[in-house]
Amino acid sequence: MPKRFLATVVTLPLILGIVTMAPTHAKPGVGPCDLSPASGETVAHLMRRRIRCSVERFGPIGGGASRAICIAKRESGLDPSAESTTGMYVGLFQQASKMWPKRYKAWTRASWQLSKNAKNGRSNAIVTIEMVHAAGGWKNAGWRVQGC
Repeated sequence: MPKRFLATVVTLPLILGIVTMAPTHAKPGVGPCDLSPASGETVAHLMRRRIRCSVERFGPIGGGASRAICIAKRESGLDPSAESTTGMYVGLFQQASKMWPKRYKAWTRASWQLSKNAKNGRSNAIVTIEMVHAAGGWKNAGWRVQGC
C-alpha cells in the first residue's frame, strides 16, 4: 500500500500539470494557426505566417516553411482564393477540388474550428502540411519542389 500511495503522490501532480497546461499553438477555444491579420497586413503576408505556423505545428517537412511558402507562391501567388481556370485546383496550395472533401475529413479535427472551404488559407495550409508530413515529402504528396 505505501508504494501505491507514493506512486499516486508523485504521479498525480505531473498528470494535473500536463492536463491543465494551456496549448502553446493557439488561444484557448481556438484551433491551430488561427492568426488574426495585423493592422495593414497584406493577405500574402498573413498566408506566410499561417504557413509557418502550420509547418511548426504539423511538420517537420522537407525544406521547412521556406519551401512551403515558395510552393504556395508558385501555386497561387499566396492568394487563398485562387482557382485554376478549369476549377480543378483551388486555394493556397491548389488542392484538387474533387479530393478536398476527403482530405479535409482525413486531416482535420472538429475542435480546430476550420472552414470546410478549400479557399480558406488556414484550412488549406493545415491540410496540405499534414499531408506532406504524412507522405514523407512534397513529391510523395503530389507537389513539385523544382525551383523551391
